[in-house]
Amino acid sequence: MPQAGPLLREISRLYVRAQRNEVACCGNTTAQCHILTELSRSQPISQAELVAQLQLEKAWVSRTVEKLVGEGLVSKEPHPSDARTWLLSLTDAGVERAAALEQTLNRHASSLLTTLPEGERKAVTEALGTVLRVLRHELSPSISAKKGRSRSCK
Repeated sequence: MPQAGPLLREISRLYVRAQRNEVACCGNTTAQCHILTELSRSQPISQAELVAQLQLEKAWVSRTVEKLVGEGLVSKEPHPSDARTWLLSLTDAGVERAAALEQTLNRHASSLLTTLPEGERKAVTEALGTVLRVLRHELSPSISAKKGRSRSCK
């Protein structure tokens, strides 16, 4: 039986590749899709918060946000209490694009399990729920702060 760590990493790698193939038809880059889906979950949000949530470089996120603003999918508004900060939100067109993207990705994800017998599908779904809870706990701000951002690569 394969070990859980390498198995989870391989599943993650292949799943990300498959999802990239799915979003290729939606008219946005993978980077833009990350930002659109994150904004659909938590908006308005400052660009600094978006960078922290996505754990990506500030300049990369800034360039991608500017492209989305130019396409009319994201709006930037001044923060009411901090003149140095912009708040990002989806426009109506951005909400529509994010919803279509979510629908495409969810349909793809669901279709992956349709070939399994019902009992296996239920077991896999329950196991995925467990993995999700573990990851959310691992990534929660209080846990991340205790562990520190950097880890040694031993």
